[in-house]
Amino acid sequence: QVQLTESGGASVQAGGSLRPSCLASGLAVARYSVAWFRRAPENEREFVAAYFRTCNNKYYADTVKGRFTISRDGPKNTVTLEMKGLKPENTAISYCAADNSLILSRLRSANAYDYWGQGTQVTVSS
Repeated sequence: QVQLTESGGASVQAGGSLRPSCLASGLAVARYSVAWFRRAPENEREFVAAYFRTCNNKYYADTVKGRFTISRDGPKNTVTLEMKGLKPENTAISYCAADNSLILSRLRSANAYDYWGQGTQVTVSS
């Protein structure tokens, strides 16, 4: 069974930082493309960041570029999203996702990923 389990969400003040992590079971993150999405209240899932395995490149939404960093730890089988300069509008449930045959042109599409975690809540207050 494939399981992705997020942790590290919390409540922080605007301008603060968080580092949610995703622990994978049943797949090796080093062999998959992995990503983070977020869903704000009453919104659809929005692309945040991804690691595209085929060319080992990182991709970010324009809204988080320069503030967020995605990384992987193969031995620990985790995917981490370092978030800096958090804003109230970043309040959302953060989800990790993975896929073993991701197409680059669909990197930012939620329905391109086969595996998802249950999410971790990130709350940013002003």
